[in-house]
Amino acid sequence: MTILLKNILVVEDDATLRTVIEDKLTKSGYTVELAVDGKDAMDKLHAELHPDLILLDVIMPRKNGMEVLEEMHSDINLSAIPVIMLSNSGQTADKDRAKELGAKDFLMKETTDMEEILEKVQALIGGGMPMSKQDGGVPSKSRFTIDLNETVPAQNADAKKGQRLLTVEDDQFLRKLFVQKFTTAGFTVKDAEDAKEAFSILENWKPEIILLDLILPDISGFEILATLKKDERLKNIPIIILSNLGQKQDIDRAMSLGAEGFMVKASFTLEEITEHVQKVLAAHATS
Repeated sequence: MTILLKNILVVEDDATLRTVIEDKLTKSGYTVELAVDGKDAMDKLHAELHPDLILLDVIMPRKNGMEVLEEMHSDINLSAIPVIMLSNSGQTADKDRAKELGAKDFLMKETTDMEEILEKVQALIGGGMPMSKQDGGVPSKSRFTIDLNETVPAQNADAKKGQRLLTVEDDQFLRKLFVQKFTTAGFTVKDAEDAKEAFSILENWKPEIILLDLILPDISGFEILATLKKDERLKNIPIIILSNLGQKQDIDRAMSLGAEGFMVKASFTLEEITEHVQKVLAAHATS
């Protein structure tokens, strides 16, 4: 007997978040289509993609989530598709407008985790399967396998226990994932959403490694990197750039300013980022 899996369209402009959401839904028994922004989503929907549900970001380039909802609401072929909004904005006006346009739920990225998203999806369209029933109880391994609860191997636990990590990332949902992942891996983690908060933390706390985004709301990651490398107390802390930027000039600039490494978010899983951090710390411990 052929089982038709429920299909979900994920509309999210952040590549790392798309990967995290896609992985969770796929491992939970759904098929997933991806769109990088609202225009991409509407092009797919008009090309006869008819998902069982849409997870829709609000703030996106070209066409935002509200504009997508408005267009779907006025289209008899699309208006019945259930939509869950995912946003960094918690404005009452946004929530009310989304509800008027037919959204089934409005989730704040800052306070929502993947388990809650999955529960909302299952409540609306059913389908999926518990982790214990997938592949005989063993989660499948793929390029995008992300397990936030994976424990640190016993032989490495003592070396990493309590090592201090600062992550500077303005996306609240992604920052929360980093904190959860590295805390689970045995690190002591502090997080900042911008340069002001990062420098405030660094006044009284010295991390052993820093994960630094480049595009931030106040000053850029490049400026933070340059400032830290001129500070006698902090200049030897390894800094890994973790960004959506990936142009050669961006990589060259970061490395010339003293970055330890440069990782493009869309190219690495959380597990791979964690492993790289551990390798950098191990190298510095023996140098």
